[in-house]
Amino acid sequence: MPELKIGEKDFLLDGEPFQIISGALHYFRVHPDQWADRIHKARLMGLNTIETYVPWNLHAPTRGEFDTSAGLDLERFLKLVAAEGMHAIVRPGPYICAEWSNGGLPPWLLRIEGVELRRAEPQYLSALTEYLQAVYQIVAPLQVDRGGPVFLVQIENEYGAYGSDKEYLAELVRVTREAGITVPLTTIDQPDPQMLEDGRLDGLHMTASFGSRSTERFKTLREFQPTGPLMCMEFWDGWFDSWGFHHHTTTVEDSDTALDEILRVGGSVNFYMFHGGTNFGMTNGANDKGAYVPLVTSYDYDAPLDEAGNPTAKYHAFRKTIAKYAPVLDELPAEATPAPVFDASLTPRASLLDLLGEIGEARPGDHPATYEELEQDTGFVFYQAPAVDIAPGTLRIGEEVRDRAYVFQDGIPVGIMARDAHERALALPLLASPVQILVEDQGRVNYGPRLGEAKGLIGEVTVDGIPLTDWTSWRLDVDRLPELDLEGCSLNLGPQVLDGEFELAEAADLFLETSAWGKGLVWVNGFNLGRYWRKGPTQTLYVPAPVTRAGRNRIVVLELEAMAHPSAQFVDGLRLGQIEF
Repeated sequence: MPELKIGEKDFLLDGEPFQIISGALHYFRVHPDQWADRIHKARLMGLNTIETYVPWNLHAPTRGEFDTSAGLDLERFLKLVAAEGMHAIVRPGPYICAEWSNGGLPPWLLRIEGVELRRAEPQYLSALTEYLQAVYQIVAPLQVDRGGPVFLVQIENEYGAYGSDKEYLAELVRVTREAGITVPLTTIDQPDPQMLEDGRLDGLHMTASFGSRSTERFKTLREFQPTGPLMCMEFWDGWFDSWGFHHHTTTVEDSDTALDEILRVGGSVNFYMFHGGTNFGMTNGANDKGAYVPLVTSYDYDAPLDEAGNPTAKYHAFRKTIAKYAPVLDELPAEATPAPVFDASLTPRASLLDLLGEIGEARPGDHPATYEELEQDTGFVFYQAPAVDIAPGTLRIGEEVRDRAYVFQDGIPVGIMARDAHERALALPLLASPVQILVEDQGRVNYGPRLGEAKGLIGEVTVDGIPLTDWTSWRLDVDRLPELDLEGCSLNLGPQVLDGEFELAEAADLFLETSAWGKGLVWVNGFNLGRYWRKGPTQTLYVPAPVTRAGRNRIVVLELEAMAHPSAQFVDGLRLGQIEF
């Protein structure tokens, strides 16, 4: 069987120098029926390897389970990589960052009293051991020396940017080796001396992450690792987008120049991303460097394949550059064709606050319970306190709103408190009316010191300094909305559920234009496409063809604010927003 080894200057596959030309493709951000298409297009660009993270929180939403159904079938994904004649790199974390909610760490970890994340702390080590053993039960039989595609596995992820606990890294190595992983193990850090020092461990091959100045960055890496192959494990060929900002891009010329510098010196590369895909549902992460900034649903990343899997100018430029150093097939992927363009009418069906009994589970208490206390991983929580005899009065949240709070009195909207605007106070206009607050988790922080923080209303809630007590907190499961019979439901002010139908001649990729809507979520045939928000930059939600069907299709919308035009407009392609000049 083949074997990959770390040589004096190169990776050695069956004893021969091997230049890894890889691309990141996250199976959990792509519909499983489209995996084979994206993998094939990677090979046509000249790649010989596919890399993927593994999201702990998605596979194990509760401790003790490891879900591999449908879009989480890692084994199927890796076998499709092998069927394409390609190799695989697996990066299971347990922390992955990836602009993914909580960096991939499951929220139930936060409910373990005294747990310390990404440290050699016994409770954390016990939990991650269970997780890694489940991952490696899939990965170990698919290693290259057993006839499979996997020839590299990464330990942790950019750990030098977070900590320096060598005991922790060593424990990850021990668990990995004892689970039967025999291929070389790697680390990754940005080419900063302190990060490289803190993230390294004897016996692990060091790789770097960068998107420019390749020669300079490799020089820094070589200072810490005098021998062995040079590899950029994350070649940032684009960037992610956040709500309220422009659509990030990098120029084809700059990215291609940096790629050529890597390949010219015999370096190996992993494009981050080759194909970004989509943060379906409520899986997006957030950053907080003094201001909370949640990420958009699209993870297009300005990558060689766009969000819908179509080749871009970068794809063709990179393919040409790769062909200077490695064999590239003659076949080219088909270019994008316009998607069906049509409108579908939407009918308001119900007010969300009138559906609490259908999608919610109530818990009384003396304070508004956090998401962690309610065992609510993401989405929405609704709070209600009895009437207050103060008007006008000022509602105040003691510490912070996490992340967006819609405030009502007796079902009437009175305002919004937004974390990204540092808002935690609001005037209440009505006398003797119950205080009601709908909170949306807009994405858990995926990077930095606020990783693992609680969600909800944090701190004491008061009106003119008087604490509100006797709360009822509802954990809401909005993914149940498409299942409900909404005929005859009441319509009041506030968030509304709308639905509609449309006909297709055959299943097809669709692009739902949302710029005339406010803020909310969309389901097509029960599949949660993700969040939309008029703040942009993203103006479309991508609807994968396998989600649709010939004949009648149903769309359900949860609109939290207000629609300028209550109809579903499908356009011919992606609308990712204004770029920065």
